[in-house]
Amino acid sequence: MDQQLITRIVEAALLAANQPLTVVQLQGLFPLDEPAPDGSIAQALHALQDDCAGRGVELVELASGWRFQVKPDVHAWVARLWTERQTRYTRATLETLALIAYRQPITRGEIEQVRGVAVNSNIIKALEEREWIRVVGHRDVPGRPELLGTTKGFLDYFGLKRLDELPPLSELKDFAELDPQFAFEGQADGDALPVGDVAVEDTDDSVDSDIAGAAGATEVATPVAPAGDMAGRGPNHENETTEHALADDGDSRSNA
Repeated sequence: MDQQLITRIVEAALLAANQPLTVVQLQGLFPLDEPAPDGSIAQALHALQDDCAGRGVELVELASGWRFQVKPDVHAWVARLWTERQTRYTRATLETLALIAYRQPITRGEIEQVRGVAVNSNIIKALEEREWIRVVGHRDVPGRPELLGTTKGFLDYFGLKRLDELPPLSELKDFAELDPQFAFEGQADGDALPVGDVAVEDTDDSVDSDIAGAAGATEVATPVAPAGDMAGRGPNHENETTEHALADDGDSRSNA
């Protein structure tokens, strides 16, 4: 099969899909009696990446596969297509998500121990409904508490392929001062990818006190938009219940 045709098929599939596609899924587009030659899918993906130079979209590999998405330098204009209001996340929500992301697997009790307050069940439930976190196991202690970790959906939303691409804690800012874009190593400030606002104060204190001591609520940045979402929809439509749960601090202060 002609490589140019394979490249066109891969491009069309990625543009038509409403979620990232893996190499295996792309290979499945070709019939068994005429499969894509070995290495042709990877070659097509690299060719498409090169073709995006100078264009308003880019082809990136995320945790769940490959997708076209809007480039950061034109995102501000494209974002005007999305009319839904931004979800406002409280400090409690951001601290909880940050602890799970950086300390996973972690139990709810360990989160409460670090933050010094009880975790509102609505926060955990809302993060699970959003498919940002999930139960990954149970701690082998009395009561067998659930161990929480992040999901591929979390990585996809924030434009990451692996957890080790999360910004080091020492490079993050305080929640209240956070610009909705992180500058990753090797990127200029103007090219920083929007990866949300799970951030902590840049101090020399311990990781725990960094996360728990951050203050103020902020709006989560709209993630880099998948190319298929550029026709009047945002990449992540919120359900009202989830929005209200995430936006409601609701922490029960301890009576100590």
